[in-house]
Amino acid sequence: MSEAARTTVIVFAKAPVAGFAKTRLIPALGPRGAAELAERLMNATLAHAVAAQLGAVELCVTPDRSHRAFADAVARHGVRLTDQGDGDLGERMARAFERVLRVQPSALLIGTDAPGLDAPYLRAAAQALHGHDAVFGPAADGGYVLVGLKQPQSRLFLGLRWSHDQVLAHTRARLAQSNLRHAELPVLHDVDEPADLVHLATHGIDFTMQPT
Repeated sequence: MSEAARTTVIVFAKAPVAGFAKTRLIPALGPRGAAELAERLMNATLAHAVAAQLGAVELCVTPDRSHRAFADAVARHGVRLTDQGDGDLGERMARAFERVLRVQPSALLIGTDAPGLDAPYLRAAAQALHGHDAVFGPAADGGYVLVGLKQPQSRLFLGLRWSHDQVLAHTRARLAQSNLRHAELPVLHDVDEPADLVHLATHGIDFTMQPT
């Protein structure tokens, strides 16, 4: 089995609970509609991750594993269910990489907000790790939709301020300070704000904007 075929894909997801998931979309979709879209995006992301055939796929969730949608996703996609645990996003990401990279040579960590993050994109990320210490999938909003590593690099994530337009820029600075070679893939769009909903149809996700 090649190294790329032993790349674990970690999918970070929030429980699709009304008022908890995709809250910035509530003005357009309502609390229930936003939660329903979160579940749709989660399942679409898992389908792409499995189709990439890189290795194990795990659904790593918050706040806990109890939501019905997680059990449904595990049964539908045949993935492993794990917990993100406590802490801010950076702490949870660092911990997930530490856990997986103890037993696997490489890992990709993705969210569920970028409908363009498909199987070929994931394969390209795994391939990029052959010649780099890290790989990133930039987001149009200044963050990133994917990060891949071959060794734990907690310094990239801990203490970083999230959810602003300089997240990737600040991460690039940390990469340089750590003398890490990284690759960047094409920019993708997240679906976070009502204006981002136009990207759903582009990637074959049919979701009607009806506030509830």
